[in-house]
Amino acid sequence: MQRIGFLGPKGTFTKMAVDAFFDDGSFISYESIPACLDAVERGDIDTGVVPLENAIEGSVHLTIDYLTHQVDQSIIAELTVPIRQHLLVHPEYKGEELTHIYSHSHAIAQCHQYLYKNYPKAELEYTASTGRAAEVVVEKGPHVAAIGNHLAAEQNGLKILSANIHDYDNNHTRFAVVQKIPKKLSIKDLPAPTQKTTVMVTLPKDYVGALHQVLAAFAWRKMNLSKIESRPMKTGLGNYFFLIDVDQTYDDVLFPGVKAELEALGCTMKLLGTYPSYQMNVPTPICHQS
Repeated sequence: MQRIGFLGPKGTFTKMAVDAFFDDGSFISYESIPACLDAVERGDIDTGVVPLENAIEGSVHLTIDYLTHQVDQSIIAELTVPIRQHLLVHPEYKGEELTHIYSHSHAIAQCHQYLYKNYPKAELEYTASTGRAAEVVVEKGPHVAAIGNHLAAEQNGLKILSANIHDYDNNHTRFAVVQKIPKKLSIKDLPAPTQKTTVMVTLPKDYVGALHQVLAAFAWRKMNLSKIESRPMKTGLGNYFFLIDVDQTYDDVLFPGVKAELEALGCTMKLLGTYPSYQMNVPTPICHQS
């Protein structure tokens, strides 16, 4: 049986993605992204699922930095799911003033305008996940709230005080499915995915026009780039690498040609994964506000 780890605890959006993607397996939750990826690296689990990017708040830098600096793993699939954020309160909540609101930093940022207009005096507290935020409300009582999904409310016995409080309707998150040793996945019957390849490109220092030449290596081969992001190398100010998403699978002609051209410029190119990208419709039940 496949062993699958995910950013937990119960009630996280990552768990929703896992439930919608895998048809069976042994599922293990981890309190943080590093803990999940470290478990994959040690071989405690076969597969890890962690958030990669949100349409509103951008990349989850902790995931990207850990995959590029701390572990040697490949992205083997990508899951994009809609995100619906709700304000969750204790079952004994009777209209008390909320003193603190807990959630993951990305979830709080996704609801910034709602919180500013409705709870300007409440202190915003970050947790490792939206699922953990729901647990905090159970522990602390009616004077605090959490931002999370309907699953977190159901599994922790919380009430949804306000539904769909995110500031923008087009709220989606990409999740990376990673493995250290490639193993076949047992997944549900899903709509046909698109294909994507992610590479890490490191530029030489003090090379005028290097980024332009990197992009040109893809452009003249008519390879569509859906994302380009710079991240610090952590070796000193001004040292960066680039993550590039290419909308096609890794082949034996175009990508080796790009790599050879970049190496001739003094750059390096590392493959982080070539994988199917699934657009998933995670059902959300009707939530009755309390």
